[in-house]
Amino acid sequence: MRVFSSIDELRHTLDALRRQGRTVGLVPTMGYLHDGHMELVSRARAENDIVVVSIFVNPLQFGPAEDLSKYPRDLERDATMLRQAGVNFLFSSGVGDMYPRPMLAVVDVPDLGRELEGAVRPGHFAGVATVVCKLFNIVQPQTAYFGEKDYQQVVIIKRMVDDLAVPVRVISVPTVRDSDGLALSSRNVYLSEAERRAAVIVPQTLDEAERLVAGGLADPAELEAKLTAFLSREPLAKPEVVAVRDASTLQPVTSIAEPVVVALFVRVGSTRLLDNRVVGDNRVAGGDRVIGGRGLPGKGVTR
Repeated sequence: MRVFSSIDELRHTLDALRRQGRTVGLVPTMGYLHDGHMELVSRARAENDIVVVSIFVNPLQFGPAEDLSKYPRDLERDATMLRQAGVNFLFSSGVGDMYPRPMLAVVDVPDLGRELEGAVRPGHFAGVATVVCKLFNIVQPQTAYFGEKDYQQVVIIKRMVDDLAVPVRVISVPTVRDSDGLALSSRNVYLSEAERRAAVIVPQTLDEAERLVAGGLADPAELEAKLTAFLSREPLAKPEVVAVRDASTLQPVTSIAEPVVVALFVRVGSTRLLDNRVVGDNRVAGGDRVIGGRGLPGKGVTR
């Protein structure tokens, strides 16, 4: 595996490979990798000749009171994991490489980016869309891979690609979970032992949403209220977003007649946990993968 920090050197190397007809897949990350990231890498390896993984903790997507300075970082550990997984190129640039001067050009999808997580993290998704667009321009992959745990992010990136005619196919990969159902996330390392035990209320709330909808509940406002009450059983969990939205557009719905996404943004201690599930569909939307144990009720292991 070759490691690049220079944009120009990476571009030059990839240009030569593309001229040979090699396909390139990109996995954008902020590092501190876990099995969820490695599932993205595995998918990229299966579908491309060359796999590029980027590691960049992007300051544009952090608010002034958020955890940029303490976001977990361990480049040596990450590089070892990627090397063992057969990644070809690691692109690990610093802020000075990615943003050598203050950014004046910003990519945004405001109607989608102000919803849900964006309502409590203003400007977050403009930062995400901007850095992803820049990575697409640097790497010029045919395909790029994103985890469905960040459901809103996937919807926004797909819309950005469609609206701007970016020649990249965006692949969403099912959420990977621990044995108790908690979605794997780099931020889980922030949780104390008590908070980690409490955090299981988040996937349990998604189970409850699925149960209620399967039982005939069709009023989204009632579902949101019941899920908020369910979350309140755990005193360490403070819900910031409990929302039922159209699974394709993220717009509010008046009835659960088509598949909807149940989106949760929950603070456990000082850590914000993000999770979601598509419900109201006969198929398993997203098909959560479980690491180290049984599948969640009604889900199983699909990958």
